[in-house]
Amino acid sequence: MEKHTYEKLAEFRATLRRFLRFSEEAAYEAGLAPKQHQALLAIKGFSEPQAITIGELARQLQIRHHSAVGIVNRLEKDGCLKRRTSESDRRKVQLNLTRRGDILLERLSSAHHKEMRSIGPRLVDLLQMIIDSDIKNTSPKARHGTKS
Repeated sequence: MEKHTYEKLAEFRATLRRFLRFSEEAAYEAGLAPKQHQALLAIKGFSEPQAITIGELARQLQIRHHSAVGIVNRLEKDGCLKRRTSESDRRKVQLNLTRRGDILLERLSSAHHKEMRSIGPRLVDLLQMIIDSDIKNTSPKARHGTKS
């Protein structure tokens, strides 16, 4: 890779890290740990028709099941979510946000959306420059998966 590609990669990572730091600080200001905020978002944004389970939450957050249980316990204690046993499989516990959880998540998501509108265009530009640089620096045979 050429030097400017490394420069763009470094700038992309720094910009992304600034967003993540913003996200962490916003969660703390709302009275949540960052993983709790991520859990609320995963629960609300779960795409299946039925509610998310603790096991699926652990997969979404890329953490161990017992860590997800700890997060769920704290969120439930703080009144942000409710658990209920699945009607179709009594072994599964499904998670739903409470009104308090919805309000917290809405406030955080609004702030995140505003921040993304601010830094998003730069991230997109940097990513496109990195992709374009990789295409220019790769031979046609390597781009198509053939060996020279």
